[in-house]
Amino acid sequence: MHARPTARDARAPSKMIHAESAMSEVTRDKLMSDLRTVVSDAEALVRATAGTAGDKLGEVRAKAEDSLRTARLALRDAEAAMVDRTREAARATDEFVHDRPWTAVGVAAGVGLIIGLLIGRR
Repeated sequence: MHARPTARDARAPSKMIHAESAMSEVTRDKLMSDLRTVVSDAEALVRATAGTAGDKLGEVRAKAEDSLRTARLALRDAEAAMVDRTREAARATDEFVHDRPWTAVGVAAGVGLIIGLLIGRR
């Protein structure tokens, strides 16, 4: 005889994935934006010092260009990983909704009710 999973068992993985995904998405977006800004500013600095002579400055510029190249690659890899994880979370959510449509409707109605109550308090 098979034991039937409880509603709590069925919701737990999906709720954890959704909560982790929502919080980490905001953090990742902010981090990616900050990294793009740093890389852009560093590239502008390297371009601004391109006409300046000096052995020491040339060495620093070469190191900065290498670091920027590495940062751009890491940023590209991080963005690709973030897109993959977002797709996986969307797939898991879609699968959950298809497997448990009435649970999804109930959760959506509950969230809508809470949002409505919060808006109505203002």
